[in-house]
Amino acid sequence: MTATESYDIVVVGCGIAGITAGLRAAERDLSVAILEKAPKKHRGGHTQFTESFRIPTEDIELEQDVEFNVEDYSASDFYSDIMKVTHYRADEDLAEVVTQEAAETFEWLTAQGMEWEYQAPHPGYTAGRVWLDGEEMIDELVDVLEDKGVDIYYNAEARGVNRDDNGRVDSVTVFLDGQRTEFEAGATILAAGDYGSSKEKRTRYYGPGYGNMKVRGSRYNTGEVIDAAIDAGAKSDGEWGDAHMALIDAGSPDVEGGITRIDGYQYGLILNHDGERFVDEGEDSRAHTYAKFGQRIFEQPYHEAFIIVDSKVVDDVAHMGPSRAITADSIESLIHRLDIENVEQAVETVEEYNDACDPDAAEQYEPEVLDGNSTDGLALPKSNWALPLDEPPYTGYPVTGGMTFAFGGIAITSDAEVLDTTDSIIPGLYGAGNVTGGLFYNNYPGGTGLTNAAVFGKVAAESAVEYILSK
Repeated sequence: MTATESYDIVVVGCGIAGITAGLRAAERDLSVAILEKAPKKHRGGHTQFTESFRIPTEDIELEQDVEFNVEDYSASDFYSDIMKVTHYRADEDLAEVVTQEAAETFEWLTAQGMEWEYQAPHPGYTAGRVWLDGEEMIDELVDVLEDKGVDIYYNAEARGVNRDDNGRVDSVTVFLDGQRTEFEAGATILAAGDYGSSKEKRTRYYGPGYGNMKVRGSRYNTGEVIDAAIDAGAKSDGEWGDAHMALIDAGSPDVEGGITRIDGYQYGLILNHDGERFVDEGEDSRAHTYAKFGQRIFEQPYHEAFIIVDSKVVDDVAHMGPSRAITADSIESLIHRLDIENVEQAVETVEEYNDACDPDAAEQYEPEVLDGNSTDGLALPKSNWALPLDEPPYTGYPVTGGMTFAFGGIAITSDAEVLDTTDSIIPGLYGAGNVTGGLFYNNYPGGTGLTNAAVFGKVAAESAVEYILSK
């Protein structure tokens, strides 16, 4: 016989979206279960590999002493950043909820006992943020969950979202330690993350070769919960053929590498094996380009490219990857040491770039802002920080693209209610975090993923509680 468990609210996923949902529901004295696909030691999904939480610091009011890297970042600034980098395709209602509720959610998490780290301002970080250790965050908040009486089930793989004769979602089919178990619920919140860790889905949605892309986060985010929701009638939303694909160290692990980025690339050049530039490195701040440049890099020969800087800006580069930086006293020598295939073209590309730079650009260099130092006459310009590479030693970093999370998912309302394919609400079903789509297109403002998940986890729980109480 199939085992059965019953709760007021069942949450699928134990990342920040699922945790905030569980915390908020438990505050209303409802029975809550959280189902985590991973074993306990790997709990937390992609959240365990995160480091920052984007918030409108201008709106924060706390008794605790918390330092922010940017003090005057507003909810309007946050909203504008989301809309700008997504080319105004982001769902306006979802973006409004994330940006307007971020400050309150941050304050609420802080009141739960969450401790934040301070990181001094770094060039390219122009938005309000707090920093954290993702794994420690999971541990701290799970302790709070357990203190509130929330039951957490590990090795619990959700495979079915079930609806009764009236269309209401009344249970989730789960394989718990391999045994089929039905978790009955008054309301169900899906917060199980994206599909980006699935080789099959990466190949299906992004194309040949993407199955070999390195995965920065959890190996367990393979999208079965999204499939189950769609099988139950949920509408899909978002850009399924796009994702947050960060620029990372080429020597990063194949999976669960975490934070192996190389920041500061915008102050130098990025060349491929053909010796050519293929992006405007200075198009915008790092936070607004690193999540899309990774895909451009992965599409280059051998899925690899090379950042090159000189001694003027090397101190503004933050190398967090496992590989060692490569140095040389000449550009040609560096290119040889980097093993770029077309050495002659690479040298010519750097020379042409240097000729297109303002000779006085170094005097106007401002790494913290878009300084307007641009090239003149290049077919592919560099729009900011266009300083000639002319002061040895020169430093190079091999880089590739790394999968962070996919942009496709299920459709939700601004109250986190899941919609069906007729745009009607599916009773009793809610979604939060990367299991949902509609917020990110083309690009991603750094630090927003964690904020989106936390905000909508809390919103989903509040909506689910209201639904249960109304019944």
